[in-house]
Amino acid sequence: MQWSELFNIDHQPSYEDIKGFIGEREPLWSELLSYIELRYQVQPKMSYSKCSAQLGWNVKYQKSSKSLCTLYPMEGYFIALVVIGAKEQDEVELALETLTPYIQDLYRKTPFSCGGRWLMIQVKDESVLNDVKNLIAIRVKPKKS
Repeated sequence: MQWSELFNIDHQPSYEDIKGFIGEREPLWSELLSYIELRYQVQPKMSYSKCSAQLGWNVKYQKSSKSLCTLYPMEGYFIALVVIGAKEQDEVELALETLTPYIQDLYRKTPFSCGGRWLMIQVKDESVLNDVKNLIAIRVKPKKS
């Protein structure tokens, strides 16, 4: 069943619902949430998107009005939307060869529009999760830990 069918606009999921829906890859989800909350000192905001590209409830992180990422629960994994704006583009392109082939390919295939490259990253393993952390860190520098 689709996420948006399980939890419509009038039925907000809990974080436990999200973890259950993601299933076996939930540890990747929890690791990313812990990383963002620790390194950026921000809390998530649950939001409902009516966008046909990714309908349903999602989790957003912002720091000083700048979006870090938006996370979309999927059955068995999750998607991390990271927008690479014009200011970050050069730094990401310099780091591109250090990222997984999946991210390299996604970056190259994603056109620049609406002020950036809107990377919808399917997080299914630790290496892609690390790439998401690196992209967020390029977007907004984290606090030293």
